[in-house]
Amino acid sequence: MPFRRDPRVVGGWVWPVYTEGVLPAPEPDRVFDWKKLKWIAQDLNSSYPATIVVNPDTPCEAFLPTAPPHSWAWIRYAKENDGPSDEAELRTLRVGAPLVGPVAHGGLACGAHLIVHQGRFWNALAYHGHGYRADRRMLRSGWGITSHQEWQAQQRALLATEGARPDWEFALGLRRAIARESGGHVETGDWCDAAGRVLYRRAEGGAVPAPFAEAETRIKEIQQLIGRITRYEDRMRADGILREDQYIRSADAWDLGRASCMARWGLSTRYCDLPEAEAAVVEAGRRAAHCYESWEDFSRGFILGRCLHFDDEKFGSWYQEMVTVHKILASDPGSPWLNIPFR
Repeated sequence: MPFRRDPRVVGGWVWPVYTEGVLPAPEPDRVFDWKKLKWIAQDLNSSYPATIVVNPDTPCEAFLPTAPPHSWAWIRYAKENDGPSDEAELRTLRVGAPLVGPVAHGGLACGAHLIVHQGRFWNALAYHGHGYRADRRMLRSGWGITSHQEWQAQQRALLATEGARPDWEFALGLRRAIARESGGHVETGDWCDAAGRVLYRRAEGGAVPAPFAEAETRIKEIQQLIGRITRYEDRMRADGILREDQYIRSADAWDLGRASCMARWGLSTRYCDLPEAEAAVVEAGRRAAHCYESWEDFSRGFILGRCLHFDDEKFGSWYQEMVTVHKILASDPGSPWLNIPFR
């Protein structure tokens, strides 16, 4: 355990702990776990030092007793405020984290959807997340990542948007092309018909022409995807995320936003170091600026991608959570959307 001697306390031993905004930058040989106040009140091992030092060696350093008869005070504090609730909230680190520049724009603001959804600091690149062990479990179970090499491969895949989601981008790119030719509005029926024509031509013009049945199946899949995209856009219009005359340009934001978060997760799990994480977030921002025109434009692409990936037109939590986050980011005075130019 990371106990240390301190001559200022009776017994000489203290246990250093940190509040979230004062955590040291991640280091290779020191990791942190995360506990709520009720853990100190109820589960603190009796063999631990009877004093904790909160934010040691900082201007806000404080020595606090934990052993009886002080346990009751921790129980009361835990009931009043037991730490972050993981509810969606915009939180900004004002000291020791970037507020402007390519790092703030790229990795941090572009990854704000998931970070704000979890109630963490949106601009903390020196990230500890839910703690070393919890974040390692998350990457192992959710992404199959257990090493630096696997983290690198996943980070590259998320940043390499070209061809990453071929069906999504084919459908959305086709609509953009039709809109340029027609001057704007694209009817869903015209979009589906155009997809059919393009895919038939591709099937007939290949080096080995595709069987008719195979081409029919492919066309049906893309037309069903177009229907799903249209229905999600209709719902976003109803929820005030899209205007009547707007469409979603691309769903690449889904991968770019997660690439921003993956950089931070790699740092919290020590699968990468700070320079690697910083390079990844800057690249995410550069690619986002190439694909999109505004924060809101980027956000719509992120929401659509998340829903196409997970939601299956249920309009459940996968959708509703991001609607909540979008509205927070679009309205909170401290939001990076309102303080950092998109380009």
